[in-house]
Amino acid sequence: MYAGARRGAMNGLGGVATALVAWGNAWLTGHVGLDEAVDAVEKTAGPQIVGGGVPGTGGAERDLPLRAGLGELRVAGLAALRVALPAPGDPLGLTGPPDFNRAALDARAAVIAVLPDRAVGLIPAEDRRGSSYVGVRWQARDAATGTPDVPSLAEADRQLLLAMRDATEVLLTVDDAASGTVPPEIADALADLREPGPDDHPLAPGYPQRAHRVAALAGRLSLVVDLARRLDDRGLTAEQMRRRGEALRMLDRAVRRAMVAACNSSFDPVP
Repeated sequence: MYAGARRGAMNGLGGVATALVAWGNAWLTGHVGLDEAVDAVEKTAGPQIVGGGVPGTGGAERDLPLRAGLGELRVAGLAALRVALPAPGDPLGLTGPPDFNRAALDARAAVIAVLPDRAVGLIPAEDRRGSSYVGVRWQARDAATGTPDVPSLAEADRQLLLAMRDATEVLLTVDDAASGTVPPEIADALADLREPGPDDHPLAPGYPQRAHRVAALAGRLSLVVDLARRLDDRGLTAEQMRRRGEALRMLDRAVRRAMVAACNSSFDPVP
């Protein structure tokens, strides 16, 4: 099994959405079969269903296993999957309508299935049943067609490297000034940026090498953001807290853009 199947590129529902888009596009481009793609996606977050069926396909409104939901979309002409990773004030990857955008923003993630004359949006939510069942429920609803305002892979790559450099400088200077040392969890996460592991391939077969590299770096940087946001502010001045907060906001923005650009690059022309 491809290494990327063993973990999502980002935490929470964003990781599930990126996995569905990466492996779904690998299936659409013929690099893997449907069974392999669904197995890889479900390894990231457990069993998954499409709640209420797929709108506009003529089927009954019933819950479908992810495999069946993707099959119905394929019969309807599914051409590509796109990921959206919005945040407050930043509707990254979304094209509307407003109710779909609001749901995607609440989840901080969405997948858009591109069909010949329309689009279907999939909103992920944790699906808990009883004491042991944990999976993901994708709520399907109509989405607007159109091209989202997202960066190219090359542009996102440059922005990520700049944001990483600026954020690293701020985090090291602010935390070192406050405590006399950089917290070990931050130091380890920053060291991992220079020493990628053998399984650092969060995408799926068929993606360009640059996309794999950008997605892997974005995934590691998302961990830095999560760790730094959980650090105690005690010992920091108001100015230091402002600098760290702004650096993390810019890094999070660059991470989300990089992951969206990488996941959506499956159908980009080869340079």
